[in-house]
Amino acid sequence: MSRGLTGQDYHIGVEADPGRLDARAWNTLLDMQPAPTPFLRHEYLAALHASASAVPATGWTPRFLTLHDAAGELAGAAPLYLKTHSWGEYVFDWAWADAYRRHGLRYYPKLLGAVPFTPVPGTRLMARDEPAREALVATIREFADEAGLSSAHVLYVDDADRAAFERAGWMLRENLQFHWTRDEADPAADFDALLARLQRDKRKKIQQERRRVAELGIEFSVHEGEAIDTALWDFFHRCYTLTYAAHQSTPYLTRDFFARMQATMARHWLVFVGRRDGRPVAASLVAIDRERGAAWGRYWGAVEPLPFVHFEACYYQPLAWCLANGFSRFEGGAQGEHKMARGLLPVRTSSAHWLRDERFAGAVAEFLAREGEGVAAWEDELRERSPFKRGEPEG
Repeated sequence: MSRGLTGQDYHIGVEADPGRLDARAWNTLLDMQPAPTPFLRHEYLAALHASASAVPATGWTPRFLTLHDAAGELAGAAPLYLKTHSWGEYVFDWAWADAYRRHGLRYYPKLLGAVPFTPVPGTRLMARDEPAREALVATIREFADEAGLSSAHVLYVDDADRAAFERAGWMLRENLQFHWTRDEADPAADFDALLARLQRDKRKKIQQERRRVAELGIEFSVHEGEAIDTALWDFFHRCYTLTYAAHQSTPYLTRDFFARMQATMARHWLVFVGRRDGRPVAASLVAIDRERGAAWGRYWGAVEPLPFVHFEACYYQPLAWCLANGFSRFEGGAQGEHKMARGLLPVRTSSAHWLRDERFAGAVAEFLAREGEGVAAWEDELRERSPFKRGEPEG
């Protein structure tokens, strides 16, 4: 049992197969959250497991946490994993693991609260109310402590989760991503109008890049939902694997994962396809939530080297689509200061961390304080270098 701040008792469940959880109850609870995303839907998380993308063999052992009240209703839930490495997380703790190793201690396995391979901020603690949220925080720590794990980490949390972890004494880590958000007071009508708000040098650079793509004879089409047929998913997956091959890496997601997205979450996907002489040569995949007007750039690739096509497929086409469809936010993914020149501005992201060893916890706390000061200074510097004309807030 676990107890919330009001004294409410919850029955704790830990599930090793996300597919066995009640999908309706999970998604209903998700829809109640302050910052839900499609990536926390039951279909998405279950597909990661069922497709062998995030499974023990790849270093991701599911330990999904659920809290049920006395009436058997789902009051809280969180996707947790036992991790034997730090790949696919995008909040880097390799130095912490190395410090443990050098002192003869085991860092792995650790407990991780995250969406595998998905650096998207949003809800991580699905809670019916604040007592349930506080109970989730306490239960995660108890689980890690009783299992003798070195640490617990919950990544890309929303503001409500961040506050709950802070109240519980967890360490917080800050970083930056780059997002475009619509100026609600004076929204740009289309992509040309957005370009007009950029400083002259940034605007000319984008125009030159788009002209170079046009000179290559490449034209883009966009396909949404069920219009993304199996042939398009096959082509996208080919592009996706080629991108990893170009970086001498192995793709995280299997073809079966994308087949499951086609079958269960088609309405949450866009594919932009670049064609030359009618032949597809490049593709990018964007996740969308039409109800909340949000879009997330995910993956891209091309079948041959094509200068500037990356920017067109991953930024300009999605931004133009978001503007045309009245969306309010486009997130460009992890890292990437170069995204500022394309109209995306810095946004803080947060993660929460608990380390069982008090000595290491103290050292990490000092490191995070210094790192946080650096992130704050970096954000201030970036804000001073906004790509928009003075007085133009959109980005």
